[in-house]
Amino acid sequence: MLPGRHPARRADTTGTGPLLPDATRAVVSEFVATAMFVFAAEGSVYGLWKLYKDTATPGGLLAVAIAHTLALVAAVAVASNASGGHVNPAVTFGLLVGRRISFGRAAVYWLAQMLGAVVASLLLTLVSGGTRPVGFGLVRGVHERHALLLEAVMTFGLMYAVYATAVDHRSRGGAVAIAPLAIGFVLGANILAGGPFDGAAMNPARAFGPALVGWSWRHHWVYWVGPLIGAGLAGGLYEFVMVEQEPEAPAPAAVPRMPVASEDY
Repeated sequence: MLPGRHPARRADTTGTGPLLPDATRAVVSEFVATAMFVFAAEGSVYGLWKLYKDTATPGGLLAVAIAHTLALVAAVAVASNASGGHVNPAVTFGLLVGRRISFGRAAVYWLAQMLGAVVASLLLTLVSGGTRPVGFGLVRGVHERHALLLEAVMTFGLMYAVYATAVDHRSRGGAVAIAPLAIGFVLGANILAGGPFDGAAMNPARAFGPALVGWSWRHHWVYWVGPLIGAGLAGGLYEFVMVEQEPEAPAPAAVPRMPVASEDY
């Protein structure tokens, strides 16, 4: 899912070649893609509130699910070449558990994703005339332990779809082209299932941006712990159970083996 690490290159006199190192471009890509996603996803809730003053309707739930689906499909697609299109700290954590990304790279991805979500939430507040973000919260009668389990289960499905369509080498033929669609569809379906209970975040950045800008932290830990548990379990299961382990070719005796860079798993 992540591109290999290459030496930093600057554009030559003919104007060819990237201007920034691959790692920098990946971080910028995660920032922009997450901001795009959160702006459109949270913005759909703003729009429904502006039109109807009430989003707790079947039609409102469907509209929000569709908006999240379309936004995530686009965000994953535009970021996939540069960063792998995580757009979600839980997805990054799942890949970290599966040893597909180094901790250092994961940490800067998390920072970029959080910052992108905050910037998107600030922009929404600005364009709406100062309206505070709606964010996430538990519906009356839903206990934190139930919401925690729900977030873990939904994010498990989301992370499993990421691994099966975008990470597994067996799907790098035709299936990788539909990876953004598959990931977005799982998100939308889970919102239809879990939205009436806790909003169905499945993404700590998606919950963090509106919570910070709106300064609403009630039950916020659920939207971190649940997705991280679900994504970690899915990443570990798929990586160590479902992925076919390729036998390592023996290194020639006369050629010393060079250590592998920490980010080239």
